[in-house]
Amino acid sequence: MRRLERVGAADIRPARPQEASELSALALRSKGHWGYSAEFLEACRAELTVSPQECESGYVVVAMTGGRIGGFYMLAGSPPEGQLSALFVDHDLIGAGLGHELLTNALEMAVEHGFRSLVLDADPGAESFYAKYGAETTGRSESGSIPGRFLPQMRFRLGRRTDITAARS
Repeated sequence: MRRLERVGAADIRPARPQEASELSALALRSKGHWGYSAEFLEACRAELTVSPQECESGYVVVAMTGGRIGGFYMLAGSPPEGQLSALFVDHDLIGAGLGHELLTNALEMAVEHGFRSLVLDADPGAESFYAKYGAETTGRSESGSIPGRFLPQMRFRLGRRTDITAARS
């Protein structure tokens, strides 16, 4: 197994509408990291598709690294409760620290926009990643793509910006 070098500080910025198809493809590649079959990934395609309108919202944020989009996240909802509706890192960068950068940026952005909590439906393989940053598993929710499949439903309780900055260490 090859060892990844840590990603340096990524350039994190709002997504552009013309990047929607690139983000959708990245989400599918990232989901494939967990060893799902081609049929499973195809069933998830619609749910993982990012639209140009979502990119225009200001709530879709990309991380540029090595001259390309290495990952992105998407927030949704209205304060006080929001949703982390996507967080994906390109499959070849998983484990290199980019997920940490994206998640801490997402939590900071949520606090800045007045959210007191963020909910998410996590891939079962990513549940421990979110728990490491303070998300609590609150239940299960049915997958929007695969009938009969259930996902961990998780919640971040957000405090002050300084609480989130402390999570960076």
